[in-house]
Amino acid sequence: MLILGIESSCDETAAAVVADGRHLRSSVIASQTDLHRETGGVVPEVAARAHLRALVPTVRAALAEAACTWDDLDAIAVTSGPGLPGALVIGLNAARGLAYGRGLPLIPVDHVEAHVIANWLTGAGDPPPLPALALIVSGGHTELLLMLEDGTIERLGGTRDDAAGEAFDKVARLLDLPYPGGPPVARLAAEATVRKTRLPRAAMRGSDDFSFSGLKTAVLQMIESPAAPPAAEIAWAFQESVADVLSQKAARAAEREGVRCVLLAGGVAANARLRERMAERSPVPLFVPPPALCTDNGAMVAAAAFRHLDAAVRPESPLEITPTAARRKARSG
Repeated sequence: MLILGIESSCDETAAAVVADGRHLRSSVIASQTDLHRETGGVVPEVAARAHLRALVPTVRAALAEAACTWDDLDAIAVTSGPGLPGALVIGLNAARGLAYGRGLPLIPVDHVEAHVIANWLTGAGDPPPLPALALIVSGGHTELLLMLEDGTIERLGGTRDDAAGEAFDKVARLLDLPYPGGPPVARLAAEATVRKTRLPRAAMRGSDDFSFSGLKTAVLQMIESPAAPPAAEIAWAFQESVADVLSQKAARAAEREGVRCVLLAGGVAANARLRERMAERSPVPLFVPPPALCTDNGAMVAAAAFRHLDAAVRPESPLEITPTAARRKARSG
């Protein structure tokens, strides 16, 4: 089964064709990074307009790369949320129009779940075993989810303030590094030589939640200190704090819940130090998508849609975007 996946939840216009939920036939991404670099973050209205310009060319490129025609497709999938309202509306309405014009079913997809399902896109070997613990780490989301044998997803915890990726962006700004902050902070951290600087860890004891706003404040205070260490040392200490907290909480939750594997996903999952710490601490096998499938992409949307074929609707059916995730809270502690 061939599914065209369309993603437009934030600042990436993406489309991809995936076969049977696991085999990547194409993946095309039109990034808006240059548009938002001057402001140091995503401007929602600018993002929505950019999606409007890029969506049709991106879809055409994905079909061409997959060497397939509209007649080869079995369904169209699209992110319905969470995300920026204006950006989501562009993608959803475009997908509806395409599905209506081609007489194809439309499958709305949860963006966060799609990040998790990117771990199924290896196309080789056995898929990740369930139940699994999923840690989603991106610019807009930091969540611990429990994926059960029937595919049901329950929320164990999440950030109470900044998402981890957002913290990377803000710390990058404090260090005069470009947006998005993840890659430049990681590169600067790799230049650290002493590696003895320590920043606080927000443990949030008795909870599966996270908090990174205090860490960001600690970085600011360190930078403004008369005895401030070199920028590379600060970047290293910040990255160590984030990777330490994320990996420790994920490992503890995985052991407590008795899962069979841990799934790492989201844009920050491309961070090499986080991957390393997660692999060191996980009590069960760790699955991580290749870096190109960690950031927002259409392939993860198509793969997630394959798991929800029963959710397909006629494109003329009433559909709503869901800018904010609403997930059932599982037991935690």
